[in-house]
Amino acid sequence: MSEKSITLYEAIGGEPTVRALTARFYELMDTLPQAARCRAVHPPSLEGSREKLYEYLTGYLGGPPLYTDKRGHPRLRSRHFDAAIGPAERDEWLLCFGRAMEDTIPNEKLRAIIWDPVERLAHHMQNKE
Repeated sequence: MSEKSITLYEAIGGEPTVRALTARFYELMDTLPQAARCRAVHPPSLEGSREKLYEYLTGYLGGPPLYTDKRGHPRLRSRHFDAAIGPAERDEWLLCFGRAMEDTIPNEKLRAIIWDPVERLAHHMQNKE
């Protein structure tokens, strides 16, 4: 008898956890003084950004492909090209994402599995020195 494998999306708790993660991420970005440069490259309202990240992470973690169903291929780098993302903005984004995961995903091993590709993605998104 083989074990059924589950997605990261299921392992971390599905929709409620991804919603909590994205809400906490943007709350941190909006309030942490050490995330001010990252916050400055976002629109005044974070509602649209929060919903897009929720949709993206849902599919990215193995849940329903909400983002691609609604918006097509993510093309993240080109969609963010109008935002100047340097090392400071990248690192502030990672600070907020790491803290948000600590606050919403209790399992350290699951956080570690998610962290490596997210960190690589953040470095890929950098478009200025």
